[in-house]
Amino acid sequence: MLQAINEAVSFIRQWIKEAPGTAIILGSGLGNIVDQMRVEHAVDYQEIPHFPVSTVEGHEGRLISGFLGESRVLVMQGRFHYYEGYSMEEVTFPVRVMKFLGIKILVVSNAAGGMNPGFEVGNIMVINDHINTMPNPLIGKHEPAFGARFPDMSEIYDKALIEKFKSIAAALHVPVQEGCYVGVTGPTLETPKEYEYLRIIGGDAVGMSTVPEVVVAHQMGIRVLALSVITDLGVPGRIRKLTHQDVLEAAGRAAPKLTPLIIKLVNG
Repeated sequence: MLQAINEAVSFIRQWIKEAPGTAIILGSGLGNIVDQMRVEHAVDYQEIPHFPVSTVEGHEGRLISGFLGESRVLVMQGRFHYYEGYSMEEVTFPVRVMKFLGIKILVVSNAAGGMNPGFEVGNIMVINDHINTMPNPLIGKHEPAFGARFPDMSEIYDKALIEKFKSIAAALHVPVQEGCYVGVTGPTLETPKEYEYLRIIGGDAVGMSTVPEVVVAHQMGIRVLALSVITDLGVPGRIRKLTHQDVLEAAGRAAPKLTPLIIKLVNG
């Protein structure tokens, strides 16, 4: 795997001469932050050695380098999911590459279903913990270059970044929620009883991504801030039939609130 990572890194370094300090992974319907960037380079995933290819609507499938405000960033416009048929090694491969490129901070966003009865569609939730129901991405042969074999998970989401984000949101008068994200495999959306169960075990929001990338980033010593946009509700009495297009549209409506917060964060 190290050889594959090094080949991807070598390819990317042909057009990124200065390593960005921050990388951003954009979830379903949240790719419009790229419109606020001063883009220097953009490349389709399929051109990067060993990168998977996004197959889901709402994930453009491009790696973009440039400036967000005054700060240089690396942006994944679209991610990979376990339910697409990729292995966990493939799903998290870009995060390994980011570490070898010199990334210090990773900002991850996703679209999620809200299970906390205090949530509303369009809310932004700062993730402060997670519950993983997917295969653990660290299963398999251990590579010491990646970090600890048994990484501690007691503080996987960076508290300083969380507080900074919340302060920025307050200054811009954008209300934010905070809670626990449950990572599930998908691609089916949850049944009412699944929502109930996931709420009972401590979840505030549920989605099909983020956890594998965050676990790998944390193992490799990257500071993590993760954000969910609540696109639907899994609350008794408020559950309705849902399509992926509904999720994309709800995320698209919320994105204008999230974008200025991320810009402030990376430039703070």
